[in-house]
Amino acid sequence: MSSSSFRSRSVGLCRATLRPRSGLSLAAALILGTLAGCGTPPRPTDSAPPLEIPPSVQTPPPLASDAEVRTTPRGRWVKAEWRDLPGWDQDTLTLAWPALTKSCDKALTAANGGNTSGRGLAAAAVATGTVGLSPFAVASAWNATCREVRRMGPTPTEAQVRQLLQQRLQPWRIESAEGRTDGLLTGYFEPLLEASRTRTARHTVPLHAVPADLASRKPWYTRGEIDSLPAAQAALKGREIAWLADPMDLLLVQIQGSGRLAFTAPDGQRSITRLAFAGHNDQPYQSVGRWLVEQGAFTLEQASWPAIRQWARQNPQRVKEMLAVNTRYVFFREEPLPDPSVGAVGAQGVPLTPGRSIAVDKDSIPYGTPVWLASTEPQPWSATPPAPRPLQRLVVAQDTGSAIIGAVRADYFWGWGDGAEDRAGRTKQPLRLWALWPK
Repeated sequence: MSSSSFRSRSVGLCRATLRPRSGLSLAAALILGTLAGCGTPPRPTDSAPPLEIPPSVQTPPPLASDAEVRTTPRGRWVKAEWRDLPGWDQDTLTLAWPALTKSCDKALTAANGGNTSGRGLAAAAVATGTVGLSPFAVASAWNATCREVRRMGPTPTEAQVRQLLQQRLQPWRIESAEGRTDGLLTGYFEPLLEASRTRTARHTVPLHAVPADLASRKPWYTRGEIDSLPAAQAALKGREIAWLADPMDLLLVQIQGSGRLAFTAPDGQRSITRLAFAGHNDQPYQSVGRWLVEQGAFTLEQASWPAIRQWARQNPQRVKEMLAVNTRYVFFREEPLPDPSVGAVGAQGVPLTPGRSIAVDKDSIPYGTPVWLASTEPQPWSATPPAPRPLQRLVVAQDTGSAIIGAVRADYFWGWGDGAEDRAGRTKQPLRLWALWPK
């Protein structure tokens, strides 16, 4: 949405799309005070307290003395076997094929200086015992495999995809520098908001383009000042892109960094455009979720975007007070969306695929890397929760975000439309990761 978007993932998770996360992690942004990124420009770099890591899904055996290890700036990769990947035999791998092909197209273009034929690639020097993280090193490592991916076309069979991956790739368990294998999974998405081109009795909340004096006035007015000061309102007059019906929708899209706007014409015809990150007022981001916890609205364990929405519905007279807590205000630009089935562009520069793209720490996992993700499905908070349901599948690292820091850390792109907001807002799950890298 990782972007790019802010994660403020993050759905790439603010690019002209989601964050560089896209982006931002919705759970992190709303509960613990991070602002996710946006796809086109890099996500803001607000510092944030780390989210508490849930209990590990499984404790791995101690690292053998003769284990093959590669290091990264964030931790290490430990050579593993395919049988070590929980649920590997149950996933439908073809569902991740579109994401993999997009990353491969990007890698082939990068490796060959824009020439996608696969010719003219020089060998990349990668130090022994390390993971080459530079774009050229990654493209070099993937050149042969990605040419085979391209040769297989857009619709290979499940058996063909499984055979390709297992023959050409090697699983590596991702660990922290201290050998910790458990981490945190959060989620992001691309909001789809009902909007109006003009202010109406129902649509009274404006989405603004960048004001003319934004570059010359740093920091710009706070959110509260924008809502109350005549000078701030005069500077934004005529800068309205569209109007929303709910101020919570404005907060949501500003945290995510980008989204989609749905317009319904008088004749009933519906059109959808993309809302992309264009800038912000250079004021500090403050978490409304944390403020509500401090107000006693709910506990930190109960905090989620659905819980915040519910509080706002029950306390409409205090919504303005709550929103003013977050002084940061994000500005947007509108972009065409010729194909609504295509996701926002992540930090790698490719469209994100719902359920198969993740935002990662690029100092741990290079963009374009297929990753085996082992986690659990998010569920509504309960004092007596049901048994967790596994979330185990092949995904591709295609985005990043300022809150996505650490070796075993990922932000899961839930997509857009019905259910995406709720799932992203609840995702705060235990996580283990395996990178799948060319042999």
